[in-house]
Amino acid sequence: MSAQEFDVVVYGASGFTGKLVAEHLMRAYGASGEVRWAIAGRDEQKLQAVRAEIGAPHSLPIIIAGARDSNALDALAHRTRVIITTVGPYQRYGEGLLAACAKAGTDYVDLCGEPNWMAAMIAKYEKTAQKSGARIVFSCGFDSIPFDCGVWFLQQEAKQRFGQPLRDVRGRVRKMKGTFSGGTMASMLATLDAVKREPSLAGQMTDPFLLSPERLAAQPNGEIVTEDADIKSWATPFVMASINTKNVHRTNALAKYPYGRDFTYSEMMATGGGPKGKQRAKSALNASNMQRALLGFAPTRMLLTQFALPKPGEGPDKQARETGMFDVMYVGTGADGRSLRASVYGDKDPGYGSTSKMISEAALTLNNTSRQTTPGGIWTPAAAMGDALIARLQDKAGLTFKLEN
Repeated sequence: MSAQEFDVVVYGASGFTGKLVAEHLMRAYGASGEVRWAIAGRDEQKLQAVRAEIGAPHSLPIIIAGARDSNALDALAHRTRVIITTVGPYQRYGEGLLAACAKAGTDYVDLCGEPNWMAAMIAKYEKTAQKSGARIVFSCGFDSIPFDCGVWFLQQEAKQRFGQPLRDVRGRVRKMKGTFSGGTMASMLATLDAVKREPSLAGQMTDPFLLSPERLAAQPNGEIVTEDADIKSWATPFVMASINTKNVHRTNALAKYPYGRDFTYSEMMATGGGPKGKQRAKSALNASNMQRALLGFAPTRMLLTQFALPKPGEGPDKQARETGMFDVMYVGTGADGRSLRASVYGDKDPGYGSTSKMISEAALTLNNTSRQTTPGGIWTPAAAMGDALIARLQDKAGLTFKLEN
């Protein structure tokens, strides 16, 4: 048994997603025994209420630490092997905890989909984490586990079947039932604010190699309507692609290019075949462009922030979470023309039900991953945990990875 008191601490457990993470841990592992865990945040009364709501006993520990209290965060980092944090936007509230973990050698997983912040943290803390042994793993929710691990799964199967990786892979979201979280919306608005303050950041959002140590092959344009003739479908831009593509390419780099140095990846939303599918793709693109314009227009943005957008801590009811789902297809083609298809299916709504399970099981997988296999540093989910994470997600988190041909 480790010297630390806990295997896992859920930081931000009084928030909407944090409570779902705690609820999953309670349901799957109980309050003691197999997994030693605790909940943490800045408000003791709210944490006590969460403990009661999830049916945990009074013996489940509560730890008080504010996001800007460096002494409390340092103390927290030394008490546990891994920290799950759901406290975003990370560019506003995340650096203190990440820094504490990097210094202490404590493993860390989050739900970050803010690539400008992630790039800054890699530059600032990667060497510290490598020295201390801390494994920092960003993007352990719907962005980007199904996509990062979906490509990993497809490429592993291709190497077994063909003896070589697939040069070109397309991710296509075939179906998704669920909503954005208030935290996701807050992160998007925080990123827009950062770009407004520093316009040079705008280029980072469109750079697929932003999180990678080098820029390689030219990538497909995922911002236009595209026809996928081989799968008889049209495709339109997918809002999460700007973060997922960056993580997929960073995985390839961190794992020493198992996908090849000429690897290309595009990620879009499938809209179906024929004229109707094409029209749906065009309509979705137009709507997406309109939403981006509105979010950047100050008066409209203010109104949306006050009245329309979900706020951090808000989310759908249990029925909506339980009846949600997602289905993503991956189509890969090798340099010799041979192809392979795979899919990743999630049995709950992507932004909450699945995400809360994914980050929980990612933390526990990381806890069981040796530092000889994955040493200290700043990682992606697939590069850090690979096949072990996929196996655990299928066993514990309601995800299904399978070949389709």
